[in-house]
Amino acid sequence: MSAKNTHVCDVLVIGAGLAANRSAIEAAQAGLSVIILSLVPPRRSHSTAAQGGMQASLGNIAMGKGDNPETHFADTVKGSDWGCDQEVAKMFCETVPSMIRQLDYWGVPWNRVTAGKKKYASGIETEDPKEKEGLITARDFGGTAKWRCCYTSDGTGHTVVFVVDTVVCKLGIPVHDRMEAISLIHDGETCYGCVARDLRNGELNVYLAKSTIIGTGGAGRIYAASTNAVICEGTGGAIALNTGLVPLGNMEAIQFHPTGMPPVYILMTEGARGDGGYLLDKNMHRFMPDYEPKKKELASRDVVSRRMVQHIRAGYGVDSKYSTQQHLWLDIRHLGRQWVWKNLREIATIATNFNGIDPAKELVPVIPTQHYTMGGIRTNKDGAAYGLKGLFAMGEAACWDLHGFNRLGGNSLAETVTAGYICGKQVAKYTLGETRNFNMKLVEDFVKIEEEKIKNLISGKNGRENVYDIRAAMGTAMMDHVHIFRTGKALEQGVAKLQELYRRSLKIGLRSSGQGANPELALAIKMPGQVRTALCVAYGALMRTESRGSHFREDYPKRDDVNWLKRTLAYWKEGADLPTLDYEPVPCPILPPGDRGYGEASAGPKGK
Repeated sequence: MSAKNTHVCDVLVIGAGLAANRSAIEAAQAGLSVIILSLVPPRRSHSTAAQGGMQASLGNIAMGKGDNPETHFADTVKGSDWGCDQEVAKMFCETVPSMIRQLDYWGVPWNRVTAGKKKYASGIETEDPKEKEGLITARDFGGTAKWRCCYTSDGTGHTVVFVVDTVVCKLGIPVHDRMEAISLIHDGETCYGCVARDLRNGELNVYLAKSTIIGTGGAGRIYAASTNAVICEGTGGAIALNTGLVPLGNMEAIQFHPTGMPPVYILMTEGARGDGGYLLDKNMHRFMPDYEPKKKELASRDVVSRRMVQHIRAGYGVDSKYSTQQHLWLDIRHLGRQWVWKNLREIATIATNFNGIDPAKELVPVIPTQHYTMGGIRTNKDGAAYGLKGLFAMGEAACWDLHGFNRLGGNSLAETVTAGYICGKQVAKYTLGETRNFNMKLVEDFVKIEEEKIKNLISGKNGRENVYDIRAAMGTAMMDHVHIFRTGKALEQGVAKLQELYRRSLKIGLRSSGQGANPELALAIKMPGQVRTALCVAYGALMRTESRGSHFREDYPKRDDVNWLKRTLAYWKEGADLPTLDYEPVPCPILPPGDRGYGEASAGPKGK
């Protein structure tokens, strides 16, 4: 075979963030051989960028008293705008408290309850009893009835990744980093692994397994401005979509975080507002209570983002020295220097390093920014992908569907380890019952297809389109046409632009030699898949003629449960320049559709 190396294992894990690594732990503990592939060393995965915390109904603090999985479940369903899988949400909410305690046992240094009376910046006064001192504490987050977001200051993802990766190391699970999966190997019914490209030297490798898990994170980098790391390009979903058999679910459901900091758009954690921070306009007016008098800055993320853009449109934005966009202000000065530099030290460091701002004494510019992909590879409750046996997906790469059309802050980081645990057990169970006879002719054919693609890119056989121009144009098209507020006209324009970019992406030719560790070739290989992913978002949004959660159509501003209480499934057929959309119903067996209790449906003009 022309591939440099062939690796065989029981379970292949593509990705090394928290969901991927947690599922790898379950498989390894079941006695299975596991290999993890990663673009970067695991401790550089995007999971480390999660700041604010993990939702779990521990009920240890006064503001969380009486919390339970049922309350967490209700918050999650309302947050999703009734778009989530309620069976999955119930399973998640019941399991996540034990996951937090397991992470505690493994060594995560959770912030702890301190006994006594406290007065928060919001004016809330509480008293935590002595018997609760030392237990895992929690902070307030948007869209929740109780304070349940467990945290380690504002570096929760960082600490959890290091601890979980340590467990991976203890178990001796091999990690092949700087390795990028570029194609799934399958026979139309079963997945057998993948073809991967070594980013150090450009050589192709084959990985064969009884089960393949995709845990590659989100697709934020299809937008020009995103809080996501540069590795979050949706590659796992793209290679699954490219099979023509595996659908992406609800790709139009894109979350915009209220507080990305221009011009770099790094996240300013929701924990800043959970700890009592305010959003201010150009007149230094705290405007969110005007729109959302109950939840204020802590309505769900989709609502706060829309209210911010709405306020800027009304003429209250700040002319920016940081970007071409107007922005608003995040104010945490009143929390005090000790609080800011102890509990919000990561964002304080980011603001200082990137904008020269000390948030303990200065305002931080913020603007809603693409942050999370609620959609992904559609799976069942066990994490098994639709369309191919032996293929699984978890975390942000998957549409498991915990989040529906808007996820609550803190639910995604909690989902990574919880889905990794729940679905990882199912992967282990499936794999232990499987045998595989690998058809090496089939494997060779997949390698040859990728070799031919690379050869054509280097030679310019199909054309000389510039991959960087296409990527920039895609990001701009998504920003201009598929953003927070959407209309049919804008979406039609966006789809048309993306279709043209997709056709151009099939004619890319390299400017460089393509030899060795070549970033131009790496991008050129995956560029068609990125544009396909963008088209799934844009076309799904165009077809969904309602507003639900993060998907807000100004020309269809109401949620339409009669016609649209269903999940989008986007397939990509060979030779197409648009996805084929199908739909499946979203049952609501536990909590029937109702009012979320915040947002446009609950409020009158300006929340009054």
